[in-house]
Amino acid sequence: MPRFALHIEYHGAPFVGWQRQTDQPSVQGAIEAALARLEPGPHNIAAAGRTDAGVHAIAQVAHCDLAKDWDSFRLSQALNYHLKPQPVAIRAAARVDDDWHARFSARERRYVFRLLMRRAPATHDAGLVWQVPQQLDADAMRQGAAHLIGKHDFTTFRSTICQAASPVKTLDELRIEEVDGWSGPELRFFLRARSFLHNQVRSFVGTLERVGTGSWAPEDVRDALAARDRAACGPVCPPQGLYLAGVGYPDDPFADQPVKRPGS
Repeated sequence: MPRFALHIEYHGAPFVGWQRQTDQPSVQGAIEAALARLEPGPHNIAAAGRTDAGVHAIAQVAHCDLAKDWDSFRLSQALNYHLKPQPVAIRAAARVDDDWHARFSARERRYVFRLLMRRAPATHDAGLVWQVPQQLDADAMRQGAAHLIGKHDFTTFRSTICQAASPVKTLDELRIEEVDGWSGPELRFFLRARSFLHNQVRSFVGTLERVGTGSWAPEDVRDALAARDRAACGPVCPPQGLYLAGVGYPDDPFADQPVKRPGS
């Protein structure tokens, strides 16, 4: 059965997350239903990462096995037709080797988090950013973030329902940029690692926001990390500012496709 990689974009608001769930809308379920319109029968696709409810994706990657050796462009267009009107798009499809796996072949994941700083309610960016009413001290937040980069036991920043075998991960990048966005000043967090724990990114951002307000000192992030205790974590920020922005592979299956991969 030919195997195809799918480059997927979605707005997370209508979904309970990536993973298929009985009687609840999921991104996986939407794509599998579209595949069934092309080739009747059950489909079970695998993704590079399982995003939570309300989390968006610019560059999720999944793979599927099909009976027909589809032209990649025709496959992406046919899926997009059957995905309407749901906010899910297949930006590209690519034929891959039979042993290629969207999750296990990946070498890194990249996330972006958008934090909007303005008092008036967001309109055009509603549901796409986490909004706070005051300006934050970005330099202090960068100082706090520096304590998180590298290989650590991230128990403090790990959900109590996380199923990862170990809390030890290596965070390769946590960069904070100040951006003059359409809706006002934003802080954008760029994070990169081979893999992440459940709620790790949102725990980071929520904690660093406390540093930005002055409620925490940058050194408090170091102390929270060292505590290896979930109770030492700052607030977990809401999901709507979080985007899966890229997945890295030794050989990019979409290298020949006209797709821009943010965060790469």
